[in-house]
Amino acid sequence: MSGGNKIKISRTVIVLSVVSLLTDISSEMLYPVMPVYLKSIGFSALIIGILEGVAEATAGFSKGYFGSLSDRTGKRIPFVRFGYLLSALSKPLLAVFQFPLWVFMARGFDRLGKGIRTSARDAVLSAESTPETKARIFGFHRAMDTAGAMLGPVAALIYLYFFPDNFRILFLIAFLPGIISVSFTFYLKDKTVIPDPSVKKKGFFSFLQYWSKSDAQYKKLVCGLLFFTLINSSDIFLLLMIKQAGYSNIEVVAAYIFYNFVYAAVSYPAGMLADKLGFKKVFIIGMIIFAVVYGGMAMSPSLLIIFALFFLYGIYAATTESVSKAWISNISKKDDTATAIGFYTGFGSIFTMLASIIAGFLWNQFNPQAAFFVSSIGAVLTALYFQFIIKHKKYVN
Repeated sequence: MSGGNKIKISRTVIVLSVVSLLTDISSEMLYPVMPVYLKSIGFSALIIGILEGVAEATAGFSKGYFGSLSDRTGKRIPFVRFGYLLSALSKPLLAVFQFPLWVFMARGFDRLGKGIRTSARDAVLSAESTPETKARIFGFHRAMDTAGAMLGPVAALIYLYFFPDNFRILFLIAFLPGIISVSFTFYLKDKTVIPDPSVKKKGFFSFLQYWSKSDAQYKKLVCGLLFFTLINSSDIFLLLMIKQAGYSNIEVVAAYIFYNFVYAAVSYPAGMLADKLGFKKVFIIGMIIFAVVYGGMAMSPSLLIIFALFFLYGIYAATTESVSKAWISNISKKDDTATAIGFYTGFGSIFTMLASIIAGFLWNQFNPQAAFFVSSIGAVLTALYFQFIIKHKKYVN
């Protein structure tokens, strides 16, 4: 992976990154319009909330199970390919079916696909890096992935400008980059491995057993990460806050696109910085930035300040998401990488759902500012936990 100070990004990492970019274009093309579309076919806000909750729970537990299955079979690419295929197929299904049960199934396919592929894909990225280059490799992949998250909403805005409210055709258009991404997975190959003969004896929740066999370093790290996840609600609340302040839909989506632009641009440099300074320092910087952003959003800022905060929010995301996965993979055994990441990301999905429920409760029972202040304080507590509980030298290889 490296020769002297020169870092080589392998062909496998590039292909995986292109696959993620195309998939995110497909998925994020629909993100700004999904709630509006569901309401247009008769879904209430409660049903939409239940739909998203079930979808996230599906993704969460499947990340853990399929991560463990990937480790036990020694296979990565079949999980990656099938996961991306399921997500691609879900797009036209959402356009064709309007009955709630079928919509639930289509949305479930999308999240199940994410659950099947995520841990195996991250294990491949880990295998394609060294302990000294891990954060930048994850950062490069995240930059490409997030570039898709920026281009998708831009494509949706252009389409809706010419064809307002014609959502079904947009769902069919979104299928194209998704299925193209699947074709790129055929350029990926698994390394030769000897499968574990006990693989068929493991149940769906068998990945939970990893906690008991993991070491203290992993447990402390994951506890800190999951605590932060519990106070980090869906980005939809940030967008709702902008909308509640009286700004237009275009300004709301523009802020989201701007955030993803910064996220994509900073991810690789942030990974390089984490490899150089250590994961702990960079992650704590991200927590401090998060606290500033959520505290600032609670103060009803002007549109200019909102964009400044979303600029910082992009930096926060770049200094935490990829760094946390790189950190976990660096302290895990090579044969357990997908399980270790799957355990964390699986419970992370569940905790994200709980975080959104908590934020929604605070929003409704008190006021939006309460939800944002709680998240801001929680980020400060997370930073203190990492500073005083997590020992830097024990984690960075």
